[in-house]
Amino acid sequence: MAIDKEAIREHIRGILIALGDDPDREGLKETPDRVARMYEEVFEGMNYTNHEIAQMFNKSFQDDLAVGPERKDIVLVRDIPIFSYCEHHIALMYDMKVSVAYIPNGRVLGLSKIARICDMAAKRLQLQERIGSDVAEIMTEASGSSDVAVIIHGTHSCMSARGIKKDAASTVTTTLRGRFETDTALQNQLYMMLAAR
Repeated sequence: MAIDKEAIREHIRGILIALGDDPDREGLKETPDRVARMYEEVFEGMNYTNHEIAQMFNKSFQDDLAVGPERKDIVLVRDIPIFSYCEHHIALMYDMKVSVAYIPNGRVLGLSKIARICDMAAKRLQLQERIGSDVAEIMTEASGSSDVAVIIHGTHSCMSARGIKKDAASTVTTTLRGRFETDTALQNQLYMMLAAR
């Protein structure tokens, strides 16, 4: 699905009119086009399914690391910065940090690919909970491992800038798959790794 920039321009112009402003005044003349270009960039992930994202970023390496399903070797990429937009208010979710862990199953995924997966999953109208679920699903396919954990810390402008206006509130979500969901010792190891600095 391609993002329809012309429709966005038209609707943004209509929103400006609905707000009581003049879309033809100097400061707003190019706003519909700017917003359309911005939306094309920040919602890029809406053009792809989770499967397509996994196919784009599945570059992995086989190595003599003795990695395998019987092992408990964890790969953790911590504090990946992302942002997204809440699907309820189209409000910015910011100061977001994603930590992704997985247990390699015969191969290791390129580390930059993990960050790219997080970026692309966030570039949609989203819920923080769904970002975690999408990243876990994409990671499972891209890495070939069913043992995946995704922890996200984020601040939501729909809570900080409007409504309840609690700017110090942050949200933490965890998505655990495979042995991270069932093995308490593995969970404890993961949380110790997350706490270490």
